[in-house]
Amino acid sequence: MVDYRPESQGTTTNAGIPAPSDEQSLSVGRDGPVVLHDAYLIEKMAQFNRERVPERVVHAKGSGAYGTFRVTNDVSQYTCADLFQPGRETPMLARFSTVAGEMGSPDTWRDPRGFALKFYTQQGNYDMVGNNTPVFFMKDPQKFQDFIRSQKRDPRTGLRDNTMQWDYWSLSPESAHQVTWLMGDRGIPRTWRNMDGFSSHTYQWINAKGQRFWVKYHFRTDQGNDFLTQEESDRIAGEDADHHRRDLFEAIERGDHPSWTLSMQIMPIDEAADYRFNPFDLTKVWPKGDYPLIEVGRMTLNENPGNHFIHIEQAAFEPSNLVPGIGPSPDKMLLGRLFSYPDTHRYRIGVNYTELPPNRPHVRVRSYAKDGHMRQFPPDTAAVYHPNSFGGPDAGRQEGVEQATWQVEAAELVREAYTQHRDDDDFVQPRALIRDVMDDAARDRLVRNVVGHVSAVTDDGVRSRAVKYWTDIDSEIGSRVSQGLNGG
Repeated sequence: MVDYRPESQGTTTNAGIPAPSDEQSLSVGRDGPVVLHDAYLIEKMAQFNRERVPERVVHAKGSGAYGTFRVTNDVSQYTCADLFQPGRETPMLARFSTVAGEMGSPDTWRDPRGFALKFYTQQGNYDMVGNNTPVFFMKDPQKFQDFIRSQKRDPRTGLRDNTMQWDYWSLSPESAHQVTWLMGDRGIPRTWRNMDGFSSHTYQWINAKGQRFWVKYHFRTDQGNDFLTQEESDRIAGEDADHHRRDLFEAIERGDHPSWTLSMQIMPIDEAADYRFNPFDLTKVWPKGDYPLIEVGRMTLNENPGNHFIHIEQAAFEPSNLVPGIGPSPDKMLLGRLFSYPDTHRYRIGVNYTELPPNRPHVRVRSYAKDGHMRQFPPDTAAVYHPNSFGGPDAGRQEGVEQATWQVEAAELVREAYTQHRDDDDFVQPRALIRDVMDDAARDRLVRNVVGHVSAVTDDGVRSRAVKYWTDIDSEIGSRVSQGLNGG
């Protein structure tokens, strides 16, 4: 499109018309009422009243940057996905966030951190929606909404409430592994640059021969893991509520580009059935002794967005964006999110959110989608329906595209818990995290963090369950938490 308007430093309306004034509204006489036909004034007021879109219900506070992902190791034997082929370099967008905090909350509250990535591949957008922890609080999407409400503000007081949190956690023992991560050192990363990222979910990779593998993603920070103590985080929350956002922006501005090395855990598909943990349970990890990390490539963030609202607030990450060679698993939480994420984007930023700059694929879009609120691009098809006789796109005509799926062996759909594997227990892995990974100093900080958090619980029954919760994880830690809460 040609811009025929001559260069000018003057303000215009949103339609490009020269604005009459930036300072005075149109009125009847010098002291008379403002008139309704001052279209520029009405436009400014109406636009201002609509500047905000609904904030995300979860992961509201965050920021991010653009960068690249470069493959450093040949993993083509495991997946035919374009972005993981040898030598490939793929542009990408990353967004980091807190989970429970609203838009204006401090960056340094104790909370899991979101680790959302969008890769603009040659086969369309691939999104990974993860966290800085390898597990989560529950294993079934039926519980997600209730969990989030327990971590948000009490509707009666409008305040965050430790009683609500511990009431939910102590009544949901499957949360033990994630809560142990949360109350430990990594509950408050020093910066986003100093934290790891995980897919948490199990996904499926499929190679060019049609062989399938279950996989987990590990993005390990190249800056080194570091954390804030509770005392440091409390101080920083009062001094700079945007501490993590500011740190990432300023690091990239000065050329200190953060990077993460991606490594995978890969399980042959036929080993899942009798593995000692359910490999699709989001509250469990696969011990690295069973499935060692295999390096894939490096993600580097090197470009701050030109406009935070356009590129970060309107960024829409969705685990349903799965390119050929990558698919879902029977992980119930993942399957729930395949619907939930795109649904919330349609509500929050509109049905045509994929046309917004951060979400627009870098490849040609041949979709039969049309119309709807704020549609910008016409369908790139010869017709607006399928099948048609006018040369429109046809998924059946594509060659060499292997969609990763898994076989549903049961002949019925059921509502039931995961099947038990021999070491399945809600407390085995958090107990191992405490005993085998943490040192004495880390265990001391864990106890202090738990005692400090539970001390704000006002309900005696919930406090008792919180103590039992930690006793079930580790009897010594439970005893120390009980002593701490009782002034010992």
